Amino acid sequence: MCALILGGWLQASSAANQVHGNLNLDGVLRLLDRESKEFHSLAADVERTKVTVVVNDKSTETGSILVHGDKMLLEMKAPDSRTILRTGDNLYVYTPGLKRVEEYNLAQHRSLVDQYLLLGFGTSGRDLEKAYLVTLLGEPTLDDKKTAELELTPKSQEARNQISKIQIWLDETTWLPVQQRFDETGSGDYFVIRYSKVVRNPDLGDAKFKPHWPKGTEKVKPQG
Repeated sequence: MCALILGGWLQASSAANQVHGNLNLDGVLRLLDRESKEFHSLAADVERTKVTVVVNDKSTETGSILVHGDKMLLEMKAPDSRTILRTGDNLYVYTPGLKRVEEYNLAQHRSLVDQYLLLGFGTSGRDLEKAYLVTLLGEPTLDDKKTAELELTPKSQEARNQISKIQIWLDETTWLPVQQRFDETGSGDYFVIRYSKVVRNPDLGDAKFKPHWPKGTEKVKPQG
């Protein structure tokens, strides 16, 4: 879910260009620019953990994700089984236990949605700089992979009303996410998404992203 370092922002971001290991921020952004041209699709397992700070509650769910261009298919397992399908301006949330699919049109908020749903999946360095103040935090090892850890602060007020900051850990061999953390504005709550068994550029046909629900599924278009 961008030109290289915007004019009056150079001085404010100078501290973020410190060298961490063999990388600095400009180097990471250039690598992302290069790799984005070669990225077409992704398949991976996902683990999503939501932390609610005020009640010290943590819940984890697992599933799988497919990404191809502006199409995404996220299938979460029981006990809270659901399918989230994004195709261009349309988003579907299918809950088999309720036999219901919710349909949303993203046209008015597409740029904001892309910042979150497609973040790290072929995102160029220039795109990151358009949407975020970017800081390189270091090169930690995560799941036995050396990563570039970036902190992203949304530039737009609309985005900051939802998410105050994002951290993303990029595998330095593939430049795809190993982990993402999204901090919600105001509450202090956050959620972490981890990716494993990542396959870069699998052959994914369009048929995998066509909305198709069992007979008798109720279709709902929520307002707002």
